[in-house]
Amino acid sequence: MNIAIIGAAAGIGLEAVELALQKGHHVTALSRNTDHIPDHPNLIKINGSATSTVDLKNAIKGSDAVLITVGTKNKKGVTLFSDIAKTLIQVSFELNFTSPVLVITGFGAGESKKYVSFFMKTVISLFLKEQYSDKTNMEEIITKSAVKWEIIRPGMLTNGSPTSTFRAITGLQKGMKVNKISRADVAQFLISEAENPTRINQYVALTN
Repeated sequence: MNIAIIGAAAGIGLEAVELALQKGHHVTALSRNTDHIPDHPNLIKINGSATSTVDLKNAIKGSDAVLITVGTKNKKGVTLFSDIAKTLIQVSFELNFTSPVLVITGFGAGESKKYVSFFMKTVISLFLKEQYSDKTNMEEIITKSAVKWEIIRPGMLTNGSPTSTFRAITGLQKGMKVNKISRADVAQFLISEAENPTRINQYVALTN
């Protein structure tokens, strides 16, 4: 299948690129700098921005699934996530795009904010407040649109090896625990869900 990965040069995105190619899929990778992603016969690399309608359109057209794995190190004035959401809506409309779009935000965005641990609530409040606020905006924009979406909210990310023992939790429940999870495990979930989407229009928390 053809998988577009937006934010493909590092972290979850790069893990997803490598795993998708290992499984024999064709991948279009969009990032500001894809030069260090190893070349592969089934890989198309696009150096560009997910907030550019031209770049995003080129990346997702003809795709059977889209993975949005963009992150940012910026702590202040963050509008990247909501800007991507607005661009996605416009491009999807122009392309009449109906394939699933799997969007990484984070546990603590949207309604899940009420269910995070005291520790994570403190971390987000002190260091990631604007990022998570904009991730919430991103979720709201996408979920109110005609896009066939899944919102994926991982717990705290690590660089650990894939375990395949992670849990995918739909729904928010009092006392739920969403702990650390490796980027490799998140990538495994994304590729598996791209191959067989079973949670369309659902929010999914990922944890080990």
